[in-house]
Amino acid sequence: MRTYPTSFYVHRIKPKLAGMLSAPASSRLLWLPVHGSVIALAAVAIARGWPRWWAMPLLSPVIGLAFAGLMFLGHETMHGAVVRGRWAWAKSLVGFLCFAPLAVSPRLWNAWHNRTHHANANRLGVDPDMYPSLERYQSSGVIRFSVDNFALGGRRWRGLLSLAMGFSVQSVSMLIRARTRLQLSRRAHRLAILETALLVGSWIVVAAIVGAIPFVFVYVVPTVIANVVIMSFILTNHSLSPATEDNDPLLGALSVTSPRWVEWLTLSFGYHVEHHLFPAASARHGRTIRTAILEAWPERYASMPHRRALAALFRTGRVYRDATTLVDPRSRGAWQAPLFSHQQRT
Repeated sequence: MRTYPTSFYVHRIKPKLAGMLSAPASSRLLWLPVHGSVIALAAVAIARGWPRWWAMPLLSPVIGLAFAGLMFLGHETMHGAVVRGRWAWAKSLVGFLCFAPLAVSPRLWNAWHNRTHHANANRLGVDPDMYPSLERYQSSGVIRFSVDNFALGGRRWRGLLSLAMGFSVQSVSMLIRARTRLQLSRRAHRLAILETALLVGSWIVVAAIVGAIPFVFVYVVPTVIANVVIMSFILTNHSLSPATEDNDPLLGALSVTSPRWVEWLTLSFGYHVEHHLFPAASARHGRTIRTAILEAWPERYASMPHRRALAALFRTGRVYRDATTLVDPRSRGAWQAPLFSHQQRT
């Protein structure tokens, strides 16, 4: 299939969306005190032993969902979809608060996600969120170990670890390699490390206050849950799609659909093709943007139910033999990307 740059699509459909895209989604900021209050109240309840011992683990998923919700809010905010204009100065502050649960530096996130990933989505060896080529897999023992043991694919159940801890592990990896992988300057890298240290230090203080066992339920288990929620979207966004040199969002990205209540809780993060076309637009406009795309390119738009996309990730390979062939080197299985049919794409 022929590829096009993002500008090709934007130029054609932006006039239909200009009025909708011009205003920031400021009301999204209401999620910040909501999630913050949920985390604080649940943490205090666990620390003081208000619920019975057997009920404490039941609060951890609530905190974990709030952690993930803040990450989705931070993602939109750092793209300029929530605060703009005279309030643009607050973008990093809101991002800092939203990324605090998973201890991600807003400065690192901007270089990692906004600048590098969005400019190079699904470019082999360049996109930091992409799985490796077969050549790279064969030449690096570290990559082989990581893919063979932790990647979600090849029907290996231990690959679920990439859901449980993938975001946190990749965040640390990006911080360590930021100067070479993300081209952060020495000063910016030091500031990103400082921001991360401040966030980690705040959680160490929380651990000292609440105690070791409560901290497991206040932070450790919620962090795993937040990783699962976040990675279930991140992995389906691009890992079933072909590699592309033209950063073509309709070829190299996939939108996933969920029940309305899931879309509400995740701030419609699943509208990922739409997001790559208009990253500064709030995902609350995802359905409208999707309609405009389908009117113009119904045969190119890629979408699947979220659960079906996760199932496809589980059973297929994660290594690119070429731009359109995914393989699992251990089982020698091969699959043609995109790993969805035209019927599923509409």
